[in-house]
Amino acid sequence: MVTIKNTPHHRSAPPTPPDTDWLAKYLRLGLIAGAVIIADQITKFIILRDVGLHTTIPVIPGFFQITHVQNPGGAFGFLANQSALVRGILFLAVSTVAVGLVAWFYHKTPPTHRWLAAGFALIFGGAIGNLIDRVRLGRVVDFLDFFIGRWHWPAFNVADSAITVGITIFVIHVIGGRMPD
Repeated sequence: MVTIKNTPHHRSAPPTPPDTDWLAKYLRLGLIAGAVIIADQITKFIILRDVGLHTTIPVIPGFFQITHVQNPGGAFGFLANQSALVRGILFLAVSTVAVGLVAWFYHKTPPTHRWLAAGFALIFGGAIGNLIDRVRLGRVVDFLDFFIGRWHWPAFNVADSAITVGITIFVIHVIGGRMPD
């Protein structure tokens, strides 16, 4: 008969190897960002294929409609009136830097901060989704159109939604004092 000593070493399971934590962390990044990119690109493909430019399909009268618009500028049409070359260079550079920064923040986020990491993964996926449009089309396809009466929110897409949710998670962590050291 083998007797195991009742020491602290034998009472708990061995710690998870760091490689497993790293793998799980980046698998979550791939799953979350990948889901955002796939959903974004599929919905944009459907809009490009089935809804004519500037065509509107009412969904909830007086509140929500699908409206196919293409935004050559940044958020809310920023720099939309600049030349295509200026916009292209500027937005590709800014998007690439943003994707790199978000990837760095994700890398630096400890495994204990899963919601924060998920927020960064949403931002990462959304940024990649819109970057794909900029590289492929030179503009971003938007189609989610919310309004009340004459008050319109600028049209947006799945990638924009993911970015917004990710930034909201980040801000909640900052305001709530829950940022990692």
